Order: sequence, then structure tokens, then C-alpha cells
Amino acid sequence: MTKENLRDLCRVIDAASTTSGERLAVLSEESPVLLVFLRHAGCTFCREALSDIARQRSAIERTGARIILVHMRDSQSIEKLAGRYGLQGVKRICDSSQALYRAFGLKRGRLMQLLGPKVLWRGIHAGLLEGHGIGRPTADSFQMPGVFLIHQSTIVGRVRHRTAADRPDYARLCAELKSAAAR
Repeated sequence: MTKENLRDLCRVIDAASTTSGERLAVLSEESPVLLVFLRHAGCTFCREALSDIARQRSAIERTGARIILVHMRDSQSIEKLAGRYGLQGVKRICDSSQALYRAFGLKRGRLMQLLGPKVLWRGIHAGLLEGHGIGRPTADSFQMPGVFLIHQSTIVGRVRHRTAADRPDYARLCAELKSAAAR
């Protein structure tokens, strides 16, 4: 990461606030933050991610990390989806300008990353067989997702999705930070 990119990242982290008005930089000083960048409320894989986070929530929170969901434009849809998956009260950041996405290096996906054969198969499996459904895009459907663990405004862990269908282990990412801190 270049010095200019690092300055941009610090500036964006400092300026970002949750929907309830809490600044991301302040929250990351208090405890590690698991920053989960979603694509859009209609995305099958975002729904699957919310399900995974809900299932792993207690393990994530036991590490001391707090979860913040980052989304674009569709606040009501994301709030409704979060509630559907038992994630009421999880903090959210609406990044309609996608400044956070860009600052964290999350790019727009290429065709194979979004609609390649493996992605389509995973979409069918997650959407139909696992029951997450298939919705229509409510924001930039080309935006790639990602997950970052930040503490004291510093990235200490990350997963940049190679495809829209990648499925990170959120609890493990947080546990790795906790075990590194214990050493």
C-alpha cells in the first residue's frame, strides 16, 4: 500500500460513521472491529454471509471484536435482512459513495468473479438449497465484497473476495487476532 493510499484509508476510516452516528475510528480504538463489506441486499451471497455471521456471532464477540456491516444505499433492505438473520443491533455503515470500498481496495468484479460457473453453482446451492433466495440488485451489483479486521485504525486481518461466492470464516479471522495478541 502506497503512502497516498494509506493516507486515504486513514482519512476515510476517520470520517466514516455508523448509522447511529458512532465514528469508525473511535470504535476501532475501543476494540477490534470486524468490518464486513456487503454487495447488496438482493445478493444471495450477502444473505449467506449474514447467516454465517449470525451463526458465528458469539464466537466473534468472545474475541472482543464487534461486527459492523458496510453496505451501499439500501439501508432499509439491509436492516430488514439483518433482522431476518438475527443480527438486530449490529452496527451498520451506509457507504453510498463507495468511498470505504475503494479505500479498502475492494474493486468492481469482472464477469468470471460474478457469474463464472463456480459462482453460479454456489449461487444455486446457497440461494435454493440453503434457502437464502435470489433477489434483485439494490445497489452496485458489480461491487466485490470483503472483510477486514481493524484495530486502532489499523488493518490487522483481511479477506478480499476473489469471487462473489467466497465464504470467509469470520470467527477464525477474529480468533487469529486474539491468539496473536496473547503471544
